Amino acid sequence: MSLSRFEAETLAAIDGAPLLERTLAWAQINSGSRNLAGLAAMERLLAEAWRGLGEVRIHAPAPATRMAADGRILPEALGRTIEIVARPEAPVRVLLTGHYDTVFGEDHPFQEVRWLEEGVVNGPGVADMKGGIAVMLGALSAFEASPLAAGIGWTVLLNADEEISSPGSGSLLAARALEAACGLTFEPALADGTLAGARPGSGNFSIHVAGRSAHAGREPEKGRNAVLAAADLALRLARMAAPDLRVNVARIEGGGPNNMVPETAVLRVNMRPASATAEARALAGLDAAIAEVSCAHEVAAHRHGGFARPPKPLDGNQLRLFELVRAAGADLGLPVAWRPAGGVCDGNNLAATGLAVVDTLGVRGGAIHSADEFLLTESLAERARLACLVLMRIARDGFARAAPQSS
Repeated sequence: MSLSRFEAETLAAIDGAPLLERTLAWAQINSGSRNLAGLAAMERLLAEAWRGLGEVRIHAPAPATRMAADGRILPEALGRTIEIVARPEAPVRVLLTGHYDTVFGEDHPFQEVRWLEEGVVNGPGVADMKGGIAVMLGALSAFEASPLAAGIGWTVLLNADEEISSPGSGSLLAARALEAACGLTFEPALADGTLAGARPGSGNFSIHVAGRSAHAGREPEKGRNAVLAAADLALRLARMAAPDLRVNVARIEGGGPNNMVPETAVLRVNMRPASATAEARALAGLDAAIAEVSCAHEVAAHRHGGFARPPKPLDGNQLRLFELVRAAGADLGLPVAWRPAGGVCDGNNLAATGLAVVDTLGVRGGAIHSADEFLLTESLAERARLACLVLMRIARDGFARAAPQSS
């Protein structure tokens, strides 16, 4: 299949220069997941940029909590989700998602945008995923000017907490996913354009260990060392790693003066199961390890958190949409391939509702979550054309949501 005349004319109107200009401007604003002022500034800019394409709605986050370093469970302050809706009455609806938070807090040293060479720009969020939002905006702006626009309705969700597993926006994402025929998420592709296929799940856990303080020299036997217990727990959890389960012990917080037995500690750990079976095994193993350590060290321990990202297998339902994207790419002269990824995103949660979703339709780039993050600028227009063509093909040919599988 080749491009029709109006497809070619629609795609030719996509210009990468304004997409780059928006990306660079947005990347200058620090919008770390917990920088509420920066997130609010981004929200205002994004709401204005999208105004005119659809109805803009702003959603407050659902309540969420976090464990402090002393074990207290505190409310988690989060940014808001921007929703843009066009033709809500359309029988075929497409859900497009992105996030405007980054992993770089307001005190992180990585704050500036700079050119590495012609066509390669380095900056916080340029790839993950302020560039992706620019791609989405460019694609939908062109699509709305095409003769096929009336064929589908669409919803865009831009959340502010994706990098911390979407605790305040996850329920809204799931609700909108249930209303859609398919989903497009604009996380960055690899530098060569390869998309993420299957993804593992992910769970973040904080375990508070409460021991007993005592003088380390005079009567250490009366103490119960919380840091030592947390370290023992960390080693036990690390030993749970398997081919279908990754375990990352990330941090131990606690302790105090050298002459005191520490009475409190918090262990932070991430687990990434490749399947629902591995997830269940991980949770059971975590609880068993906590119980064993509590008994062995005579401490009290409790966990906070859970598996916020379900595993996302590349099944037949997902492949239907991947093949549509691949065919569109071929007509643009873009080879589209995919491979399993170790990372997770909102695409995991959308797929868990039964939605077919391709979740790496954003820019080509790399080194995300590091100060070396980069964007290949030619990919802004390239990926916007790909996403626009996918939307036009769905509008022309339709796309049915897969029927729920009986259990």
